[in-house]
Amino acid sequence: MCTVVTLRRPDHRWPLLLAANRDEMASRPWRRPGRHWPDRPNVVAGMDELAGGTWLGVNDEGVVAGILNRKNSLGPDPNLRSRGELVLEALDHADAVEAASALGALDGRSYRAFNMVIADNRDAFWLKGLGPGGDGRVAVAELPEGVAMLTSLELNDRASGRIATYLPRFSAAPPPDPDAGNWQSWETLVADRGSGAAGEDERGMVIVADGGFGTLSSSLIALPSADRAGLRPAWRFCAGRPGEAPFEDVAL
Repeated sequence: MCTVVTLRRPDHRWPLLLAANRDEMASRPWRRPGRHWPDRPNVVAGMDELAGGTWLGVNDEGVVAGILNRKNSLGPDPNLRSRGELVLEALDHADAVEAASALGALDGRSYRAFNMVIADNRDAFWLKGLGPGGDGRVAVAELPEGVAMLTSLELNDRASGRIATYLPRFSAAPPPDPDAGNWQSWETLVADRGSGAAGEDERGMVIVADGGFGTLSSSLIALPSADRAGLRPAWRFCAGRPGEAPFEDVAL
């Protein structure tokens, strides 16, 4: 399971801030964010080398998209399409409304169960597909203003121990200031391991578990407002467990 935190502030100079920790099997090969797809030169994203898709990316038009596994759906299914394709399909669109509408029309039974975030500097959406056991509908809902959090369950679902613990902490923390290059408050939160023992479900933002599963990377992304002509999104990427590996700027 993974974690995405969003802060929506429609009238702010940075109307969307996003934090994302990626939890996956360490044996699954991947590449750090870059322009890895010759047929999609406008996309910057991390690459899943196993299936060729991505877990998180942005495009030159200012859309960000990320995918999360829903509970009990870790790993690929050879009979289904890769969920990482959904992020690339979202990033084929010039704005979040178009992307969410297009993906909402797909048959969710073609993929393992997923949660998804699609956003730009005006709109932001949570998408949910229940996999082969569902009715095929991909549900689309607007992300609320303020801080929201998504793991493997429902949006802001405090049945998730991680959300119950960290949603209040992100809400209370000083927001990052991308203009000043100050992300310290969120860098500290995404690196927190909580108080649970290694492997306990959703106690910390960083997962360290037996069997090779755990937090492999972390991202902090900011989208600028439309009136800030020429300003690019900001992406800080940690190519390892936050708290152990450094955050570095991604070239966009």
